[in-house]
Amino acid sequence: MKIILASNSPRRKELLEKYHIDFTVVPSSFEEKFFSDDPFVTTVSLAIGKAQDVFDKSSKNSVVLGADTVVFFNNKIIGKPHSEQEAVKTLKLLSGNTHKVITGYAIISESGIESGHSESRVTFNRLSDSLIADYVKTGLPMDKAGAYGIQDGFPLVKKVYGSIENVIGLPARKIAAILKKYQRYPT
Repeated sequence: MKIILASNSPRRKELLEKYHIDFTVVPSSFEEKFFSDDPFVTTVSLAIGKAQDVFDKSSKNSVVLGADTVVFFNNKIIGKPHSEQEAVKTLKLLSGNTHKVITGYAIISESGIESGHSESRVTFNRLSDSLIADYVKTGLPMDKAGAYGIQDGFPLVKKVYGSIENVIGLPARKIAAILKKYQRYPT
């Protein structure tokens, strides 16, 4: 079986490589838009859409993984910022607070769709205006849900409850266990 990651996220690619999954990357052209105010419905729906988009263009013996991550705080989904000003606003909102990071995933093969989600909680340090400004100037927050990457080297996060891999963008341990069955037992 050919395993395909339907994402051009370098973080998701690195996480899967860590578990010795043999895969290729084919970015999805599926349009990301929130389907619901429910972060679980939204992330799983987006993951299925991304995976289905790539699966429909792939050979029959393919297994396609799609994923989507959001930050959820104050009963609102926070996706990727559209501007530096929005990134600053988001980081100020999260400063000193605890939020949820939810990643939905979908694995599509000829035998069907296997989907689910993973949830972690993240507590931020109290962030100074200068730290926020310095971080946003790097451009790093612009392609990340919640306008931050825990792996970016800035002292943003005080504590993670749950999977740090999920916070980075993929519950890789859980997904690797599912994908390895396709590597061993072709369908």
